[in-house]
Amino acid sequence: MDGTTWRGGMMGGGGMLLVGTLVAVSATTAGHPVYSGQMWRYLAGAAALGVALIVTRTRPVRPTGREWVLLVALAATGLVAFNVCIVTANRYVSPAVVATVIGASPVVMALLGPVVARTGRPAARVLLGAVVVAGGTAVAAGGGGVEAAGVLWAAGALCGEVAFSLLALPLLPGLGALRVSAYTAALAVPMLLALSWMDIGVPAVFPTPAEWAAIGYLGVVVTAGAFLLWYTALPMLGPSRAGLLAGLMPVGAVATQAVLGLGIPTTPELAGAALVVAGILAGLAPRRSRTGDTGVVITHTAEAAVRR
Repeated sequence: MDGTTWRGGMMGGGGMLLVGTLVAVSATTAGHPVYSGQMWRYLAGAAALGVALIVTRTRPVRPTGREWVLLVALAATGLVAFNVCIVTANRYVSPAVVATVIGASPVVMALLGPVVARTGRPAARVLLGAVVVAGGTAVAAGGGGVEAAGVLWAAGALCGEVAFSLLALPLLPGLGALRVSAYTAALAVPMLLALSWMDIGVPAVFPTPAEWAAIGYLGVVVTAGAFLLWYTALPMLGPSRAGLLAGLMPVGAVATQAVLGLGIPTTPELAGAALVVAGILAGLAPRRSRTGDTGVVITHTAEAAVRR
């Protein structure tokens, strides 16, 4: 595994593990209206990213018209619609079923990633790794009762998960990971305000001190931190290989539940986590040269796809 792949894998994997903590931490805000809580979360995330822009003295860049369209689409699908679909799907089916459907995202990324990045056909080993990762996610999730409406909403969440990466890919060369993260988090705030208003009749409900602690974590760590890690790793790995790391989300959820004392990992969860890790390692393994020289590794020029 070359240095770029190693760094990208560590950052992308870290980002997905952080996102996985969302489920357990969100349980502490169960009494707060959903869209109001999401609005506060993204507002906190946008504020943290704004501070990061100032501290790092990142030069302001005005997005072009095309970039604004992509940013709005990214916020609407990868952030807002994703959360709407998750909330609605959970009304029909168990979280395990939702997790299983979203767990197919590595396979979708392995198939669509090369098309979006214009890097040719999907790599067989990446596709195989993606299938193993998706299978591990399904094993860890366990399954549950299935209702068609719930599966359709979960499929919508799957589309949002994929859009979160693929729509960002053409934005990263010109704007960078920090700006893309900040702009999308900020754009999600008014959208969620509108949804909250339609849901409960008011734009937002002010959180309690305990809810603020959880929302602050979700905003600063899960939104600002994880977004920045993911968008930094994405061009380093390319969308197909980066998609493999999405399988670490349920691993992060299981680990967080254990740390918070909310449950001991079950045998299926541990077995699923092992499959996820195996699939990721298989998909990220360097491709050998056609000459058969095991010391020669063909460099994955994923970054070239975002410099066009």
